Amino acid sequence: MSRTTNAVASRKRRKRVLARAKGFYGSRHALFRQAKEATDRAMALSYANRKEKKRDYRGLWIIRLSAACRAAGISYSRFIEGLHKASIDLNRKMLSEIAIHDADGFAALVDIAKKNATLPA
Repeated sequence: MSRTTNAVASRKRRKRVLARAKGFYGSRHALFRQAKEATDRAMALSYANRKEKKRDYRGLWIIRLSAACRAAGISYSRFIEGLHKASIDLNRKMLSEIAIHDADGFAALVDIAKKNATLPA
């Protein structure tokens, strides 16, 4: 019995990998084995970095909130504690946007947080 290679599927798979490696430097965009290794690594890193980007943005929002809270005379942790006790469920992204673009609204939130937070004696 003759050997079948299924060349159509193999060629399609290789073309897909090489198309994904378009723009890579040197043989990484031209040779299948190197392109496959490069694209596998790129896909893994892109997945990981999408997750890392979320962590980075949350840290940025917390830094912005902390600076705005310090300017208003309360610490970030007491501000968040006071909002939780007052049952105000705003995420940190929205709180940082309010702090940047709506100073009066943020001042009102700080007053609510100060009333509900357990301030140190």
